[in-house]
Amino acid sequence: MRLPESVWRSREGLPALMAALGGDRDEVRIVGGAVRDALLGLPVADIDLGTVHAPQETVRRITGAGFKAVPTGIAHGTITAVLPSGPVEVTTLRQDLETDGRHAIVAFTNDWQADAARRDFTINALSAGALSGDIHDYFGGVADLDARLVRFIGDPLQRIAEDHLRILRFFRFHARFGTGAPDEASYAACAARARDLMSLSRERIAQELLKLLAVADPRPAIAAMLDAAILAPVLPEIDRGGLARLDRLVQIEGDLADPLRRLAALLPADPAIADTVAARLKLSNAQRRRLTLAVDTYLDSSPRLLAHAFGVEAAIDRLLLAGQAEAAQGLHGWQPPRLPITGGALIALGLAPGPKVAAALARVQRQWAEEDFPDRERLDQIAAEEVKRA
Repeated sequence: MRLPESVWRSREGLPALMAALGGDRDEVRIVGGAVRDALLGLPVADIDLGTVHAPQETVRRITGAGFKAVPTGIAHGTITAVLPSGPVEVTTLRQDLETDGRHAIVAFTNDWQADAARRDFTINALSAGALSGDIHDYFGGVADLDARLVRFIGDPLQRIAEDHLRILRFFRFHARFGTGAPDEASYAACAARARDLMSLSRERIAQELLKLLAVADPRPAIAAMLDAAILAPVLPEIDRGGLARLDRLVQIEGDLADPLRRLAALLPADPAIADTVAARLKLSNAQRRRLTLAVDTYLDSSPRLLAHAFGVEAAIDRLLLAGQAEAAQGLHGWQPPRLPITGGALIALGLAPGPKVAAALARVQRQWAEEDFPDRERLDQIAAEEVKRA
């Protein structure tokens, strides 16, 4: 079997890079996701290469071919070759010497099968000849691709012991590439070792969970995780009620699908709980605010007024989670206009300078928004009425 002929295989600079790294002598191969996605007929974005050469020799060959070499992870054997068509990561073949569930101590090798064996799933352990495109499959990955089956290489418990994040990765890859029920042995191992997730940084958990929620339909995977209590050790707030809310959201969101909004759907409609979860996952301040606003689906104003008060994205979150898909779509691409007057305009109308000006301007802005942002003539009337009341 060979890789299908595709434009990405001849992107500018790539054939020259692979030739410099010894593609004609099987000293470099295309590895990982690019091979998997190409065989599935999916677009290939990132290209990773594996090579038998030590990192310093890789650098010498890359620069000798006229490309810039950036030592992005040289301690672990990774060099980024900067091609005219974009970066390509080149990594020396490795084998694990020691793992602790979070980090690995590795040694370089020239054994392609040993390097493939340290990967997580069979469908990610495929490699292809750099020039020939010949597929190398040591663990049945091609058959699993055909069956749309995601399973660990070798003993699932051992794979999880090497890197606890693989529990979440299993469900993400099953959601993206799998069909039907999860692989039985892999699923059982994830359930047995779910508490291992507690040893991971909350940032890594958040990143992986949001990647899972970004797939086209994460609902079956989330349901399987709830059945096995996978998330209970780190996110006990997510339960069957959250799955029902996620189901309603996915059915109406259309092209507005968003992983953070889907996370909000999984949480109870309680801003305090959402804030606690956001803090635990160490989300950014913007994500934390958005998550907290989203779970409160109480609507007491028009969609545009909501967008004016909280921002368009937050308004769309709240509307979709409240089931108002049409109103949410109406906000897509719209931005609230800026108030075209300042406090100076109110002073010019007779309001005394001082702290009351800001409060009066805020009331003018609120009234203007409540009236759906009328023209300047009406705005001037609103301002005059406010000054008169003040």
